[in-house]
Amino acid sequence: MRVCFRSSIQPALLEEYRRRHAAVWPEMLAALKEAGWNNYSLYLDNDGLLIGYLECDDFDAARARMALTDVNARWQAEMATLFQNSDVPPDEGFRILEEVFNLDEQLVAGQQRP
Repeated sequence: MRVCFRSSIQPALLEEYRRRHAAVWPEMLAALKEAGWNNYSLYLDNDGLLIGYLECDDFDAARARMALTDVNARWQAEMATLFQNSDVPPDEGFRILEEVFNLDEQLVAGQQRP
């Protein structure tokens, strides 16, 4: 399963967001991997738009596994003040984006056409 989501960082706090993500806590990195967050990347635009991408077996299950970890609770609390909508934990405020095109899937589908 491929998942893409968006969120928003306060523009005045972009450098702090970048700084924190330049050296994510090793225990957070391990928890993400153990919870099934594979090929996980974050992209940040200068206006605060944050796009995330990951691959997992089941996104709801991967999120639930992270929610059970102490390190995730601590990380979300640390990050919350940087987001535009800081009244919800950052990982609960993600807006999932619809995938409308995938090159590999269309190439495979094209090979199966008569």
